[in-house]
Amino acid sequence: MPLEMSREVFITCAVTGSGNTQDRSRKVPRSPKEIADSAIEAAKAGAAIVHCHVRDPETGAPSRELGLYRELTDRIRAADIDIILNLTAGMGGDLVFGSSRNPLPLSASTDLIGAAERLAHVVECQPEICTLDCGTMNFAEADYVMTNTPGMLTAMAGIIKECGILPELEAFDTGHLWYAKRLVQSGVLSKPALVQLCMGVPWGAPDDLNTFIAMVNNVPKDWTFSAFSLGRNQMPYVAMSVLAGGNVRVGLEDNLWLEKGVLAENWQLVERAQRIIESLGCRVMEPDEVRTKLKLNKTM
Repeated sequence: MPLEMSREVFITCAVTGSGNTQDRSRKVPRSPKEIADSAIEAAKAGAAIVHCHVRDPETGAPSRELGLYRELTDRIRAADIDIILNLTAGMGGDLVFGSSRNPLPLSASTDLIGAAERLAHVVECQPEICTLDCGTMNFAEADYVMTNTPGMLTAMAGIIKECGILPELEAFDTGHLWYAKRLVQSGVLSKPALVQLCMGVPWGAPDDLNTFIAMVNNVPKDWTFSAFSLGRNQMPYVAMSVLAGGNVRVGLEDNLWLEKGVLAENWQLVERAQRIIESLGCRVMEPDEVRTKLKLNKTM
């Protein structure tokens, strides 16, 4: 592929995620206030977009509680800095089988709900962006499957479109990107689209260069893409995505470390990403510039 480096780049900060990282770093925010404060600090460091999940404030476990999302959203919107809010819509598709000898009945940790319930917090809080995971896939856990059927995704996409919210199409593998294009081609979603290339998530697309280039080459030319990888490869992917013509995502959802032995905070990861982008001769975009680029409906 020819080198088509991005000259203007936006940074997304994935603030907390839904994994068990809260037990691996004391710096992973839990409560709506902590998550909002961390998002605001990330914005002040240069992030135009903050991607947010919520957690149980006591345990740190992932949550779908509407009140937590409402508090988080209100706190971010009351901030003294402009921020584009991107809420997850990934909860509620967790299928956990029993053992390989007895896969049924399903584990009590299975969490499968309908499209409207999966998007209840999005409809209520009206962020400018929400995620849409564009396929089903095995994760690292032995019996867990992230479940997003074509029927479910079509229903969710319709709700998101009706709300006037921009979906960030999450592609964890080449087939997910193929289906994301199908959603747009069939008119379920509008074009041009925004897609996030999620690299190195077991067992999706590996984060080697050849796979990444294959993913990039399958993004339609009129779409906007961003990309990330996990752990030690988070910062190399900042450079790789910019060089390939994309935007970047960093944050504690994907990487807990600033350097070996040093736990990171979100603002530090954003600050480092900004330095990498600027060292490549590029400029980091402000939120209103991103709104114009993505044709977002600003919410208050």
